[in-house]
Amino acid sequence: MAQHPAVRHCIEHDLAELSAIAEGTADNRVSGRFRRWVMRRFIKTFFRVRIETSEHIPTEPNVLVANHLNHLDPFLLLAFCPPRPYYYILGDARTLFNKRWKRGLLGWAGGVIPLERWWKEEIAVMTAADQGRDELKPLADEIRTSVPNGSSIHQMRQIDQAVQALLARGDGIMLFPEGRLGEQEGQMHPLKRGTVLYAMRSGVPIYPVAIIGTQTLYLRKRLTLRFGPAVRVPHQQRPKRIDIDAALAEVEQAFAALLPVNYQEPAGPKLFQHWLNHLFW
Repeated sequence: MAQHPAVRHCIEHDLAELSAIAEGTADNRVSGRFRRWVMRRFIKTFFRVRIETSEHIPTEPNVLVANHLNHLDPFLLLAFCPPRPYYYILGDARTLFNKRWKRGLLGWAGGVIPLERWWKEEIAVMTAADQGRDELKPLADEIRTSVPNGSSIHQMRQIDQAVQALLARGDGIMLFPEGRLGEQEGQMHPLKRGTVLYAMRSGVPIYPVAIIGTQTLYLRKRLTLRFGPAVRVPHQQRPKRIDIDAALAEVEQAFAALLPVNYQEPAGPKLFQHWLNHLFW
């Protein structure tokens, strides 16, 4: 998928859009209100959604951070967050563009900041090959050759400049600070430092939102978005390590207050469970 021609086209198109944004040129995107309407109709076809603590839904430029349980999550957030600020999804390119319907929907809507990186499974393969698993060496070599690992300085600078420009012009950034899917409802992996860096450099708040119920999907399941109050971080162009760690700890505490304790899956029939869980994968 890292070398799939359609995926490469989507990535290159979105990176070109980011360059235009960084240079102050308006990018091609549909109306935020229309995008939300389409996403909401799509989500409501399959699920019921409950919004909790709506008084904390942000209306200012911000970095919106959420726990991550399913590849449905970014579509769910786009469907139920306000159209302003206009959110850009900062996410794994192969996950966002791995299916034709995702490429079509996100290509139409715009607002994607694609990240290219090695997955943890790929890192595990390369590590095992380096430790003597000879049968994995061909696959490890293919990963190193064919899968971009996100270390391109040019691309990292391009994304950083675009994010700063987006936040400066009043838009929002949506990201999943764990950097990978969670493994259990109500629990999160340690958060990445990039969670707070964009906010600190731009001087915008961080808004946490807990996504509840998306790890296992089935028809008409009730999903919950629980919004938390803003986490205000110090505005620093060159954030100090001690301030980064303090801000990250504050965000982790905010999530701890939002996530459910002892989550239990609802009883009853779970229609189309297999199909819906694979639809978004």
